[in-house]
Amino acid sequence: MLTAWLARPLTSFHLVLAVFGLLTAFGLVMVLSASAVDSMDQYGSSYAIFYRQLLYCGVGLVLFVVVLRIPPKTFRRLSPLMFLICLAMLALVLVIGHESNGARSWFRLGPLPSFQPVEVAKVAFALWGAHVLVVKRALLRQWRHLLVPVVPVALLIFTLIMMQPDLGSTITVAIVLLALLWFAGAPLRLFTVIVLAGVTGALVLAFSAPYRLNRVLSFFDPAGDPLNTGYHARQALFALADGGMLGKGLGQGSAKFSYLPNVHNDFIFAVVGEELGLVGCALVIGLFATLAYVGLRIAARNTDPWNRLVAATLTTWLVAQAAVNIGYVVGILPVTGLQLPLMSSGGTSLIAGMIVFGMLANFARHEPEAVAALRSQGENRRRRWFHLPLPDAYRPRARRRPARPSTTPRRPGRNTGTLRSTSQSAGRGRAGRAPSARAGRRRRPRRAP
Repeated sequence: MLTAWLARPLTSFHLVLAVFGLLTAFGLVMVLSASAVDSMDQYGSSYAIFYRQLLYCGVGLVLFVVVLRIPPKTFRRLSPLMFLICLAMLALVLVIGHESNGARSWFRLGPLPSFQPVEVAKVAFALWGAHVLVVKRALLRQWRHLLVPVVPVALLIFTLIMMQPDLGSTITVAIVLLALLWFAGAPLRLFTVIVLAGVTGALVLAFSAPYRLNRVLSFFDPAGDPLNTGYHARQALFALADGGMLGKGLGQGSAKFSYLPNVHNDFIFAVVGEELGLVGCALVIGLFATLAYVGLRIAARNTDPWNRLVAATLTTWLVAQAAVNIGYVVGILPVTGLQLPLMSSGGTSLIAGMIVFGMLANFARHEPEAVAALRSQGENRRRRWFHLPLPDAYRPRARRRPARPSTTPRRPGRNTGTLRSTSQSAGRGRAGRAPSARAGRRRRPRRAP
């Protein structure tokens, strides 16, 4: 029965909508539970942070529907312009950006909500990088075409982000770059070089700033400085341990009472473990595992190479970011400050995640079987999905063939002036004319009058 359901043409679309809805609803509930104490202390209301998250969620839902309605070829055509705008914003935020927690990463205009341009830049980089690699796919065996201009531009993004500084966002952009190169078919030896360069760069960055070095040292020995550098990691483990199998109950956790800083943002998975136990943690991990399956399924079933590359890259980015966040909460990775997609409190991250889900749902509707099913169902069934336009089947561009010389039909016994074979040319006379049939006949002498 499950196999038959998975074989349906719109299964990918339904799975994306299901995962998207569950993660969004679950995230809003956990943000409300985890932020109540901090919201009361900062704003005098237990719902202030939740209302702000709800506002960002409304904006993200509108963008989700907009992205779902726009054809993928339009995004591909606009991807260079969108990426240039994001690069300009990354440079501009260093000049007029708002500084918070030691990083100048946000735009803030008076009472308007803050905006973090690096989250949108990740999506734009994935779209533009896929466009470049698909255009040059016939030349990707040559390293200069494989690396240029994607890798130099990625290094530029790394530089702009580290000038903020924001190590977590740098890691996610590196994940996007590796996913682009991997799914584009880059050789394995290239990833060996990139991993070595990445480890070297991470060591240089770790020793260049004391707070980064302390994070690395606290990862190897959290009990060495339990009240300073190892405080977050230890408190997250204590919260998970208190949850047990079924948890203390929704809203009954104690980590949010200033025992664990940023509990509604970077460490919201610890609140899930404390209040909902192992069952709640397994549910979150299962949702992201389902996202990994459906995202790669969409990439495998699409015929458009750009859709395939973008779907696989965006899926890898979201799942890898979730894995890093869960990894440092449970203590198997150093603390990097990455958010849990669609669950952590953070407006721009939530909007970017919803845009990604909108693109995945759009690509799911452009699978060949889904296109055929939607076009055969007619207008009545289509009205159920927000009046979405019918998807178009992918048609690869026809390759240009070399022009052939045009020939005109010849009449028998006439020279048309076209090229002939060597045997025909050898039978011609000295004047270059072909010998006629009468040339071989003997003419009779005329009689005298």
